[in-house]
Amino acid sequence: MAKYKLPKIQEMIDAGVHFGHQAKRWHPKMEPYIYMVNKNVHIIDLEKTEELLGKACEFLYEQASKGKIIVLLGTKKQFKEVIQTEAVRSGALYVNERWVGGTITNFETIKKNINKLLDYLKGKEEGKFSIYTKKERLLIDREIEKLQATYGGITSLKKSPDVLFVIDPKRESTAIREARRSGVKVVSVVDTNANPTTVDFPIPGNDDAIKSVALIVRAVADAIEEGYKEFGKAEKKKKEEQEEIEEKETEEVDNLPESASEEEEDK
Repeated sequence: MAKYKLPKIQEMIDAGVHFGHQAKRWHPKMEPYIYMVNKNVHIIDLEKTEELLGKACEFLYEQASKGKIIVLLGTKKQFKEVIQTEAVRSGALYVNERWVGGTITNFETIKKNINKLLDYLKGKEEGKFSIYTKKERLLIDREIEKLQATYGGITSLKKSPDVLFVIDPKRESTAIREARRSGVKVVSVVDTNANPTTVDFPIPGNDDAIKSVALIVRAVADAIEEGYKEFGKAEKKKKEEQEEIEEKETEEVDNLPESASEEEEDK
């Protein structure tokens, strides 16, 4: 049984998860997740949010427990810090500056830029740029800063991610399209102005308020963190079992009679 905890409905109310957009700005496909209209603002049905957040977290936990690559994506200015903090804590990767087109569909090109950043960072650490002029070093630092902002959260990415967790599918439409085209599963916080059918696991909720997003991202990160812990335990057990087998095989060879060992060598 998963060890992570999900927020209760009262916690969601306190964080303002239930506040949608103005009624005139809604998307008709969000209708099943809307509880009512209050002062011309759509109110999200938090029972649905609780249910779908549970399903999304269960999926993310399962994916992490299999060692799948999960990327948290949220580029709204007010969420950049929470995306980075929770991704680092949980073991997920993240993009919080801007999604570069092709990150999924043209990963080989993206990998070149990631490698360029890693080479710059290594060169700086080893003092390779000390022979350059002050102006040249300044230009290199600016290039590092630019690459770090764009690729800093995915430097360990070796291939396209397996799962995306997205804040605001309307804003991150490029990433959503790439994911759908490549069969990458998408979990997303979906406000009342977005189409929930563009993602695999919609979580109806306020995607503008920092408290709302922080609450949901924290729950998601908890599930991912626990999943990766399970993956780590399974990998450790597998390694220990393999070492035991190798040790046993070594002991069997060592215990062979001398003549038998010589025969094995002759073979």
